[in-house]
Amino acid sequence: MLLRRLEYLAALAREEHFGRAAEACHVTQPALSAGIRKLERELGVQVVRRGQRFEGFTNEGAEVLRWAQRMLAERATLDQTIATMHAGLTGTLRIGAIPTALTVSPLLTTPVRERHPLVGIRLLSMSSREIVRGVNDFELDVGMTYVDGEPLGQVRVIPLYRERYLLLTPADGEHGAKTSVTWDDAARSPLCLLTGDMQNRRIVDGHLADTGRTAHVVVETDTVSALYAHVASMGLCSVVPHAWLPTFGVPEGLRAIPLPTPRRSHQVGLVLAGHGPESLLAQALVETAREVDLAALLEQGAEPS
Repeated sequence: MLLRRLEYLAALAREEHFGRAAEACHVTQPALSAGIRKLERELGVQVVRRGQRFEGFTNEGAEVLRWAQRMLAERATLDQTIATMHAGLTGTLRIGAIPTALTVSPLLTTPVRERHPLVGIRLLSMSSREIVRGVNDFELDVGMTYVDGEPLGQVRVIPLYRERYLLLTPADGEHGAKTSVTWDDAARSPLCLLTGDMQNRRIVDGHLADTGRTAHVVVETDTVSALYAHVASMGLCSVVPHAWLPTFGVPEGLRAIPLPTPRRSHQVGLVLAGHGPESLLAQALVETAREVDLAALLEQGAEPS
């Protein structure tokens, strides 16, 4: 019964709405509210701030929520351990990845599935900040994000590869016949880039700003597929990580020309919760990442054209 009430609390933190939290837990809203009130009486503190709607957690409630998330994660790990002892590793591996790493994920998830055929995979496109919050709240087993750029807080890090950049440009455009381009060339070109809430965009903006020019951004998008489509259809350019090429390649009519290595390059890696239990599913992905030479695979598939 205690675990069920803790599930109500975790769902309320996730949904920030009593009705949606009740729906996520497959109970009625009065049942969820009553369960949380019983938890408050048992603990002797107010956990939830209430008005006409959910207004957040009290200071004591925030601490109770942290313990609730940890206890639920430990229970899930126990369930995984017992199931694995009987039938092999099972469950759903929950991964949050920044858009620039989404195309790399199959190089890890495919061997995980080959080794553990009963495991399902849930892969979500998320910002780096959402990923860190997700792993520390035990809503994700593991994240794929930049690990040496913006502060990550208390997470465990496993580096994977260091990003380098190319200018994706029309073959019949200003830069199409060149064998090399500069960041100044990129800043002067009409660009299609990811949106500003993506860390990749903030990194690229920094490199472009180093030229002293104001970048000419025509289109912003939050998906890699839309970026490719607009570059091809509108004759734009884009600054793309080399890790995209093995999956997306270079569409007909475009070229990918290496850009100079910037003063500071950035590394992509796995991040896991810095506290609490590590799920068996996360361990399986980490073991695979340590055996796969991801950096070498990406270099082989990212030859410029």
